[in-house]
Amino acid sequence: MTYEISAVSCEPADWRDTLLGLRDDGFDFFDFLTAVDETDAGETPGFEVVAHLYDTRRGAFRETLVRTRIADGASIDSLTPIWAGAAWHERETYEMFGIDFSGFDDGTGLGLRKLLLPDGFDGNPLRKSFVLTARVSKPWPGAKEPGGDSTDGKPARAPRRRMQPPGIPDDSWGPR
Repeated sequence: MTYEISAVSCEPADWRDTLLGLRDDGFDFFDFLTAVDETDAGETPGFEVVAHLYDTRRGAFRETLVRTRIADGASIDSLTPIWAGAAWHERETYEMFGIDFSGFDDGTGLGLRKLLLPDGFDGNPLRKSFVLTARVSKPWPGAKEPGGDSTDGKPARAPRRRMQPPGIPDDSWGPR
């Protein structure tokens, strides 16, 4: 027996057909779907949409990763007509990244909707452009400069340059 791992890239227009072909080729188990925010990539900015599949037939140890790159604001075909289990993953990816899945049907007739975040939450928290408000509103640990209060009579060290905590854009992004 061998264990085969492969990766497939396709155009967004071929997304559903590529995955349907893989299902017909024996990749019968849908493991997960997610996205990667590559909106800051130089040549082809957008989102990398990724699906992971397994072939679960006896003696067939195969898995594959299928990728496509879509532009920010573009939609991609839903995989729910192929695998009903893709619904949860597509709802999560829609909520966290703002990616629309056309033809989405989880059997409820409610369409794409929030899955994890509370009602009234605004934004897509896994996008690189999303400002982490908790880091803006809470003081960053170490707000007091080391050496600021010298009690031993020695001069205090010069303060370090203030750093923004990760997830907070610099002021050039405009008001927060």
